[in-house]
Amino acid sequence: RGLSREPGARWAEPGCRSCTCQGGRVLCDAVSCSIPCSHPLPAPAGGCCPTCAGCLHEGVARAEGDVFSPSDGNCTVCVCLAGNVSCLSPECPPGSCPSPSPSDCCSCHPAKCSFRGRTYAHGARFSLDGDGCTTCVCQGGEVECSFAPCPTLDCPQHQRHLRPGQCCSSCRDPPAPTGCFLDDNGVEFPVGQLWSPGDPCELCICQADGSVSCRRTECLETCPYPIRIPGQCCPDCSAGCAYMGRVFSNNETFPSELDPCLSCICLVR
Repeated sequence: RGLSREPGARWAEPGCRSCTCQGGRVLCDAVSCSIPCSHPLPAPAGGCCPTCAGCLHEGVARAEGDVFSPSDGNCTVCVCLAGNVSCLSPECPPGSCPSPSPSDCCSCHPAKCSFRGRTYAHGARFSLDGDGCTTCVCQGGEVECSFAPCPTLDCPQHQRHLRPGQCCSSCRDPPAPTGCFLDDNGVEFPVGQLWSPGDPCELCICQADGSVSCRRTECLETCPYPIRIPGQCCPDCSAGCAYMGRVFSNNETFPSELDPCLSCICLVR
């Protein structure tokens, strides 16, 4: 910067940087600040490091030795010493005060509660007769009790019961189903019953939980002229042949209805 510096010389540069001349070179680093106090004041104009010559507390600058009260009050007194803020609060004696004056720094300690031969501190919670169904609380020398709220039950009244040691009723487990109801007519099948609901290819069973499980039968055996038996799911290819509305047994011969010169035979393969 147009100036000559001696070897080992140290000086300050703008922007809070400290420079030194070493071996013909200029080495610069940011100024390192050591702050030995808890509430230092911001660096003064032209300075880099905060100062402990006063205190900055809640955004307000305090002079060395200044005595003040914090914004929340409550009779707490603070003092600024070498950049540190020390605060002291008054010690209030235990006990109750019915109506403390506004100038009194000590807050009112609510009275204890005497209830059924026992004494409870303010704010204490306890159960009535130890049953846990009634909760009581001591508030300013008075005891207030309330019943424990019970949940809303979604079962009918005849399925509710109160277990020993419980405050609220609960629902009984529903009885195990004895069968399956199928329609509004009250038709019921016992557990394990198999039946066809009108389609011979569909088979249903009544399960233990009262539900109905159904499954369709897939017919795998096929032939050109199967015999269809009423009430039976799959056509029968082993009993004979069905041809032009008539049923013929195995190896039976018969004239063709399309050509009287032709003779047909039923072959089960």
